[in-house]
Order: sequence, then structure tokens, then C-alpha cells
Amino acid sequence: MDISIQFKKGALELCVLVLIQGRDRYGYELAQSVSKHIEVAEGALYPLLRRLVSEGYCTTYLQESTGGPPRKYYKLTPEGEAYTQKLVVEWKQFVHNVSTLIEKGSRL
Repeated sequence: MDISIQFKKGALELCVLVLIQGRDRYGYELAQSVSKHIEVAEGALYPLLRRLVSEGYCTTYLQESTGGPPRKYYKLTPEGEAYTQKLVVEWKQFVHNVSTLIEKGSRL
């Protein structure tokens, strides 16, 4: 298995939550936004979104679309806001620690 796939899986939830935190979004829009930064299959996103809803971090609502059927939008709940902030702090600490290890490791 490609090691970068494991990195992507770990970061996908955080990326999706941060994007929804910025503003409510629908699934295809999320897939497009994430794909600008990391390559991810659109189909991988929907199980994650369903889980975020079932865990109470997001809610959904339908909104009419100009070009087709209504779109299902995802919105963070207050629990989702707190969870996102926690993940951002943990991610920044993780990245810092790994970067430090890589720098120190390369000098050994």
C-alpha cells in the first residue's frame, strides 16, 4: 500500500471539518476543495461525511440548486466546532513534533 494513502486518510477528516467550519458546504464542493490540495477520490468523502453526521459533529440540510436537484449541505454543530479546534491544535503539535524529529534525525 502506498504510504501517502495513510497520510491522506489521517488528514482528510481534519481538512473536511476545517472547510465546513469556514462555511456550510455540499459534498461535491468539498471533494473539489480537498482535491485542490490532496488527491482524494470523491467516493471516499461520503462515508466520512456520514460518520461526522452520525457522531454529531455535523448536521445536514437541503438547499435548492440553480442547476439540478437540491443539494445536501453540511454544517458544523457546536460539538463539531469544538472537535475541529481540538483536531487543529493536535495536528499542529503533531506536525511540529514530526518535523523536529526529522531535523534532529538527519543530524545524527
